[in-house]
Amino acid sequence: MFWKKKIAKKRTVLFVDDDEIVVMSLQRGLLDESYTKLFAKSGEEALEVLQREEVHVIVTDMCMPEMTGLELLRTVRKDYPHIIGIMLSGYEHDATIQKALGQGEFFRSIRKPWKIGGVDFGKVVRKAIDHYDLQNQH
Repeated sequence: MFWKKKIAKKRTVLFVDDDEIVVMSLQRGLLDESYTKLFAKSGEEALEVLQREEVHVIVTDMCMPEMTGLELLRTVRKDYPHIIGIMLSGYEHDATIQKALGQGEFFRSIRKPWKIGGVDFGKVVRKAIDHYDLQNQH
């Protein structure tokens, strides 16, 4: 009997941060990751990317001018409900972030400062991709 082998589709992660040094660090530190990586320097730029590209996970900084990461993730959740959101924040105990996380507005948060090669960062992004795959397998 012939069995169809399921071929895993390559996933895309969009990283959003207004700090150029953080963006460059992400670009360098994520070179070996197997997923496609896209980068934006603002919430507005991220929304433009989403109009052109198929994105599966978005990782955004909380504190950005003009549009916070939470505002971005809320917009993404409304317009692209299949995308999995991750928040980067130096304010782990921020009540707004904790409330939004508790209400399921995004998948996970990663506390700043983080090490790009650290187990937590990479593991959280890969878990978000796995969550996307489970959520959208039908």
